[in-house]
Amino acid sequence: MKVVAATDVDFEPQDQIAMLIAEVGKGDESAFRELYELTADWVYGVTLRVLRDPSQSEEVAQEVLLEIWRTAARYDRTKGSGKAWIMTLAHRRAVDRVRSAQSGRDREQKVFDQSYEPEIDTVADTVETRLEQERVRRYLAELTDSQREAISLAYFKGYSQREVAQALDVPLGTVKTRMRDGLIRMRDAMGAAS
Repeated sequence: MKVVAATDVDFEPQDQIAMLIAEVGKGDESAFRELYELTADWVYGVTLRVLRDPSQSEEVAQEVLLEIWRTAARYDRTKGSGKAWIMTLAHRRAVDRVRSAQSGRDREQKVFDQSYEPEIDTVADTVETRLEQERVRRYLAELTDSQREAISLAYFKGYSQREVAQALDVPLGTVKTRMRDGLIRMRDAMGAAS
């Protein structure tokens, strides 16, 4: 029976990659050069497919190849082919880059959203407020004196209904009725004017 040396056998590229990874795991620089030559285009292709940016893909491909040099000793041939291991590293690293970029954009958007203050047209707001005050005064003038007095004390002076009753020296129920009837008249008048 003839014994065949490993160098006499033509290995499939998969087996060759696995053997090279094992040698790289032992620190063999020439094995790494050969592995680099065999796989650099594949790694770049995977990263480009994910990132769609040639310069970022080149950068990530270099990171992956450096990671192969550092972690080759962890490669377990029983868990998959060498090419699959390398392509998985490349894909994961590219996806991490995409996630990192998206996370950065999300942070920037959050900061922008928190700091964004819409422009306020103070002149328009002032005019609108004055017009609204004028309308309220006009509708208040249409109320009975007792309704107007009760509502003015409550809404413009900040009195509670009980305090209005004490100030006007009338029962609390009377104040409530005057305010309710007056507010209904104002609401109806303002609704009809809109």
